[in-house]
Amino acid sequence: MFPHTAIDVTKKRLGSASDRVKWITANIAHAEFVANAYDLWHDRAVFHFLTAMEQRVAYVRQVVRSVKPGGHVLVSTFGPEGPTKCSGLEVVRYDVESLHAEFGLRFRLLDSIKELHSTPFGSTQQFLYCLCRVE
Repeated sequence: MFPHTAIDVTKKRLGSASDRVKWITANIAHAEFVANAYDLWHDRAVFHFLTAMEQRVAYVRQVVRSVKPGGHVLVSTFGPEGPTKCSGLEVVRYDVESLHAEFGLRFRLLDSIKELHSTPFGSTQQFLYCLCRVE
């Protein structure tokens, strides 16, 4: 395990405000989330690591079960010009249509944006952000 995980870094940055956050670390395909409990599902760079269809189906099933109707889902993945590997792992790149198709008609696309992200290593990676509302 790395000495400083992303969660540890974020908790430190938030200081005492981190006590108001419910931190969950789990395998997304097998986690047990409370049904209709969340107003917002925010994924920054997880979905593109799910290269097998069954992983993506399990992920979407988690979102459908967990996010309240009328809630929002913000997913950030590598865009069509993004890398094909990250941290030595294969990834799936998405454009707006292909990412939205993974989630289906129950998710109404509200907005999307592409961003060039500067990495700590001096390279840039294209990210795609899609914001949807659960119908």
